[in-house]
Amino acid sequence: MTSLHKASTQDFVLSIEGLTVSFDGFKAVNDLSLYVEEQEIRVIIGPNGAGKTTVLDLICGRTKATEGSIKFRGQELTRLREHEIVHVGVGRKFQNPSIYEDLTVFENLEISFPRGRNVWGALTFRRDEEVINKVTEIAEMIFLGDKLDSQAELLSHGQKQWLEIGMLLIQDPELLMLDEPVAGMSVSERQKTASLLQRITQDRSVLVIEHDMQFVEDIADRVTVLHQGKVLSEGSMERVKADPKVVEVYLGH
Repeated sequence: MTSLHKASTQDFVLSIEGLTVSFDGFKAVNDLSLYVEEQEIRVIIGPNGAGKTTVLDLICGRTKATEGSIKFRGQELTRLREHEIVHVGVGRKFQNPSIYEDLTVFENLEISFPRGRNVWGALTFRRDEEVINKVTEIAEMIFLGDKLDSQAELLSHGQKQWLEIGMLLIQDPELLMLDEPVAGMSVSERQKTASLLQRITQDRSVLVIEHDMQFVEDIADRVTVLHQGKVLSEGSMERVKADPKVVEVYLGH
């Protein structure tokens, strides 16, 4: 095995190569290649209909690829089911928070604790010291340490977004995918979310879809611009912003 080939599969957390998905002849994602490194915050931007959310759907197994490869730490994901992809270490947050509004913040985090996620684990699950410590640690990280006993429905929109991120973090994924995490947040909540993501990447990689350009500038290690299912431009935010192709199709609108 050449060192170059080794780099293309083993040294990246996520390696997407030649990824295509067609819906009735329309290629929503078209021969896409994308590589995410350890402890990287990669942001995918692009106009509506560029294929951004479809890429996340393909990675997490919600949509099946027509052709191409998605490797997570060298393991092919296109052959796995959604729950198997979660188990290998890929977590995904959708645009709208899916939390249990009638439960407390503590209970929402507890229910996501890995031990309780299969039938046997759920039957034998106990709220022991390990669970309490982990829930408390994650709650502090997501700025909800003082809200553990609050019902989730009473949280602000931004706090609900943080809670769902916490529900993923407690499962300890190595790749965390977030779809528009700061949509509807206040300026101060966006700033706190940026600092949260920077803390998260000390232990994992994060793939973000986002429209808020200031937030993208605050968090992105690298930016990938999608247009019509293909990579239009890639690199630092400065490089992407200066790319005439990007200005033409996206930032100029």
